[in-house]
Amino acid sequence: MTELDPARRSAVATALRSQRIETPSWAYGNSGTRFKVFAQEGVPRTPYEKIDDAAMVHALTGVAPSVAIHIPWDKADNYSELAQYAVDKGIRIGAINPNVFQEDDYRLGSVCNPNPGIRRKATDHLLECVEIGVATGSTLLSLWFADGTNYAGQDDISARQERLHEALAQAYARMPDGMRMLLEYKFFEPHFYTMDVPDWGTSFAHCVRLGEKAQVLVDTGHHAPGTNIEFLVAILLGQGKLGGFHFNSRNYADDDLMVGAADPFQLFRIMNEIVGTDSLRPEAGVAFMLDQCHNLEPKIPAMIRSVLNVQESTAKALLVDREALTHAQGSGDVLGAHAVLMDAFSTDVRPLLADVRQEMGVDPDPIAAYHRSGYQKRIEAERAGGSAMGWGA
Repeated sequence: MTELDPARRSAVATALRSQRIETPSWAYGNSGTRFKVFAQEGVPRTPYEKIDDAAMVHALTGVAPSVAIHIPWDKADNYSELAQYAVDKGIRIGAINPNVFQEDDYRLGSVCNPNPGIRRKATDHLLECVEIGVATGSTLLSLWFADGTNYAGQDDISARQERLHEALAQAYARMPDGMRMLLEYKFFEPHFYTMDVPDWGTSFAHCVRLGEKAQVLVDTGHHAPGTNIEFLVAILLGQGKLGGFHFNSRNYADDDLMVGAADPFQLFRIMNEIVGTDSLRPEAGVAFMLDQCHNLEPKIPAMIRSVLNVQESTAKALLVDREALTHAQGSGDVLGAHAVLMDAFSTDVRPLLADVRQEMGVDPDPIAAYHRSGYQKRIEAERAGGSAMGWGA
């Protein structure tokens, strides 16, 4: 790729500076597999300490100004105070994520459960999370349901869809102006015959039925092998129904590895669709959020690395020569069009991003800056004792 002219470089740098990537509170806690949760030193013991870590990631990257919270994992006595604490640390509370999958009552489902009392309990939790969103100033209610069945005939599939809609409609009606509902999907796990929201089409159908404030949330790990994620992203963008992403990587199933680790070319292809439709702008309303489990790697450096991976794929997408691409596509030049994309993907954008970070007043190498900061040693000392937060806490 030829050197960028000053005007184009300025436009690319502006776009990179304006990008916002939300980190998840739960990824700062202890996590693992169904076999073992591995404890690490310095892991947060309270939602406030999670905010401290998220603020550190933002301070070092300059593009992660919000942290998603999970209820009741991040339960607080006063959510307005929690939100103010985040503001005082230089960030804000992002998406509110209800948890309706970890209680014994939800063995046969939450909002889709055949028991009306359990459905009521789950729906009330969704409504509670809307109110938490109001208290924290959040504009996103992020929903994922573990509901499904394991055996044919276990429950009425159509009836479960109506139960789902009823709960979603109640939460949707409670949301204030300016709040959006993002409905996530997952094609399998924890259930293996049906999931009640198994794919983007099911999520899309429910969102259309609900209204403009409901949009699809694409988790990049929640697809069958071989799924062309950038295709469905393009379709959702065209319909105005792409609410955002939960970025992570997968090799086999829902691996929740760091985004871009397993298939950086896929992440680039997704960001290429975002950039190509001018949907990178914050005003476009596509929420770029991380949803990962850092089981073996240190939490904060892994989060920083994930942010950097998204930035690198974004920068490469911004470097695609759109004029040359359009010309090649229009003239039927198959290899030429592909070469335009590969030229951008093959570009080393790290020097560009280092320059952009310096222009933003942050260290050009956030990982190195973290290791120099002494923050890890400090939190290991300060957080000795007490109960570290993690799965289910």
